[in-house]
Amino acid sequence: MLEIVKNNLKTLISKNLNYDNIIIEEPKKGYADLAIPLFNISKNLNKDINSLYNDLNTLLTKNKYVTNVEFLNGFLNIFLDRFEYSLLVFKNIKNSYKQINIKNPQTIVIDYSSPNIAKHFSIGHLRSTIIGNSLKKIYSFLGYKVIGINHLGDWGTQFGKMIVAYNHWGNPSILESNDVISQLQNLYVRFHEESKNDLNLETEAREVFLALEKGDKVYHKLWELFKEKSLEEFLQMYKTLNVEFDYFTGESFFNDKMDKVLDDINSKGLSKIDDGALIVDLGENIAPALLKKSDGATLYLTRDLTALLYRYNTYHFNKILYVVGNEQKFHFEQLKLLSKKIGYDFDLEHINFGLVLIDGKKMSTRQGGFAKLDDIIKYTISAVENQMLEKNPNISNVTEIASTIGIGAIIFNDLKNERILDIDFDLENMLKFEGQTGPYIQYTSVRISSILKNYDLNDLTIDFELYMDDLYFELIKVISRYD
Repeated sequence: MLEIVKNNLKTLISKNLNYDNIIIEEPKKGYADLAIPLFNISKNLNKDINSLYNDLNTLLTKNKYVTNVEFLNGFLNIFLDRFEYSLLVFKNIKNSYKQINIKNPQTIVIDYSSPNIAKHFSIGHLRSTIIGNSLKKIYSFLGYKVIGINHLGDWGTQFGKMIVAYNHWGNPSILESNDVISQLQNLYVRFHEESKNDLNLETEAREVFLALEKGDKVYHKLWELFKEKSLEEFLQMYKTLNVEFDYFTGESFFNDKMDKVLDDINSKGLSKIDDGALIVDLGENIAPALLKKSDGATLYLTRDLTALLYRYNTYHFNKILYVVGNEQKFHFEQLKLLSKKIGYDFDLEHINFGLVLIDGKKMSTRQGGFAKLDDIIKYTISAVENQMLEKNPNISNVTEIASTIGIGAIIFNDLKNERILDIDFDLENMLKFEGQTGPYIQYTSVRISSILKNYDLNDLTIDFELYMDDLYFELIKVISRYD
């Protein structure tokens, strides 16, 4: 609604001055509600600035939404009529907050969550999942056609390592255990410990992955089992977090599509062999793109480029977002330049974010320092239950309510922080019922709902004199900034 008033005033001024380049700002210091810089207008109209102010003063104070104007430091400061503006907001607010329907919506592809199979869904996967899901909801609300993709990490040399570890130290009973993912993670950790003293293990892992890429049936069957068990855990976690995807298409989906992309790059004369590896020069200021190792194995960048082209040809997106951590900044710079080099100018954006730290430390699966998100959620819900029962031992639906509060606390803690910075996962602070926490927001929402259920909000019964107060009018302005 604030834009309605600004456009109303712009039209009024433009018509009277016969001048279209009117800028109306919202002062950051909050002295006035709106402000118009007069220097450029005065210069372009060749009119004395004080004379210009007097003309605008007379003109604007006749507008029903303006109560007063003042001239200060070259700016025409505008003070809104709080009564009339509040009335305008309340008249429009009932029909404003609903999903927007656009006739020809743009298509947005969002790549988020993307955990690696054969590993637990950890606290480290939370940020991409929550940020990506929130973006999906926001874009959908704004009327875009949104396609959410979970690009599972189900391909790469790490699966050569996993298969080697299983063959050396595992057995079939592992795949039948109740906690198969923990068993596989333990094998993965052991591989990295053993490989410190046995360099042949790394070579063996590369050879196994290359065989897997070429379709080795024994390795492929093992890999399929790893993926199946992982997906069972992932789907349960997404259900818990209320996170949705349109497609689960992991890196392996593009295994049989890479050769065509590489052939196209070669046919255009963009690639060359360097020390046995296939590369594409991207320019002087950035390292070349490595698309194939000297042993013939493909890389993360090869698969991501193939996925990008597949998504464009399949979904015809206008924009694609990758919700991936800060550490992948260089990768997405290369991906964008590489796609442009081969003839595409995609609107590709890396939605980067910081790490989740526990006691100031990053978790590493290789070293065994991972935090299983399911265990953290269960602990959180139990802690909330205990708090609730201390205050009210007779409360009903305690587990259901505690789940809503506990999971809400985890999600809110992730989203309230500056996205690009690392955040500390401090459960004690997250579960407080005061301050900037999920439980406090939920508590406040319940209190507001409790008050409002006794009132039939109608603009005819509201005392708009209330909004003459600075605090309440500030709330009105905040609300009115949303379409």
